[in-house]
Amino acid sequence: MELLSLAAITIMMTLGFDFVNGFHDSANSIATVVATKVLSPIAAVSMAAVFNFVGIIVGQEVAKTVGKGIIDTDLVFDYGILLIFCAVVGAMVWDIITWWFGIPTSSSHALVGGLIDAGGAVAGLNAIVWGGTIKTVSFIVISPLAGLTAAFLLAVVVIRLARRLSKTMVNRWFRKLQLGSSAFYSFTHGTNDAQKGMGIITLVLLLNTPGTSSMSEFVVPLWVMVACHLSISLGTFFGGWRIVRTMASRITKLDPYQGFCAETGAAVMLYATAKFGIPVSTTHTISGGIMGVGATRRLSAVRWGVGRKIVTAWILTIPASATIAGALFLALIWLGF
Repeated sequence: MELLSLAAITIMMTLGFDFVNGFHDSANSIATVVATKVLSPIAAVSMAAVFNFVGIIVGQEVAKTVGKGIIDTDLVFDYGILLIFCAVVGAMVWDIITWWFGIPTSSSHALVGGLIDAGGAVAGLNAIVWGGTIKTVSFIVISPLAGLTAAFLLAVVVIRLARRLSKTMVNRWFRKLQLGSSAFYSFTHGTNDAQKGMGIITLVLLLNTPGTSSMSEFVVPLWVMVACHLSISLGTFFGGWRIVRTMASRITKLDPYQGFCAETGAAVMLYATAKFGIPVSTTHTISGGIMGVGATRRLSAVRWGVGRKIVTAWILTIPASATIAGALFLALIWLGF
């Protein structure tokens, strides 16, 4: 297959991955605001889609980490675009499988897993940039714990401040405030997740340039930024309703103030990691936030059995997507691509 044709297909596949990412992760943006009945599902996904796109105004640090901080492109240069194609397919397949079963997993870590195994199939462990990979993988644990802690502490503060007010008054105020927290969360979701596709497409463009192997000039073109944010916004609008049900009601029952605390705690975490170039899982972060606010009521208010199933899927994400991507890469090489 011609390099240019493969590059074009890979770019289209990456935009497709962004759409699936938005579709898969729509639950992250709207689950709490739907669970608390602050917005109808259609109004919620519409607002989430708009603010996903507005996330374009934040920088490119996450895109740089994905584009040049996971695999050593100099070692895999001859197979670079084919490798990226397989990584994107591996991530998409895993996303679709987990969407079908209603399991909120990480599109980000699925993509990282695909890159790691496809890169390893070319050049072994030497292909992996350990600094960026370890930083990314470590946040499988850190991001949900940070989201849980931030949301828990914020909820405790709100409970203390509002202890003398009636529940009706508290809910009335936080139904309004939750509109802002949901928009803020959608903004940070778009900021973090769209940059992953931006990093992949920019990497494809550089690898498709004859004689180019250095990633020292890693700048994301404006059209790539717009295309990735538009794709993830459209995916969010069409929504993955199977996962919405899990996130909105099966983990814990939410009041408006709890939805506000979960979204705000998770959004602060996502914004900070985006500024530091850490491609975290928005799914992990908001799931932790929901568990954190549920635990303020009592530990038994959280359905930890559902949480365990979600965590199991998180652990499986990187090896599963890596296996799919690596197997596809070896199959295509064997077929002569």
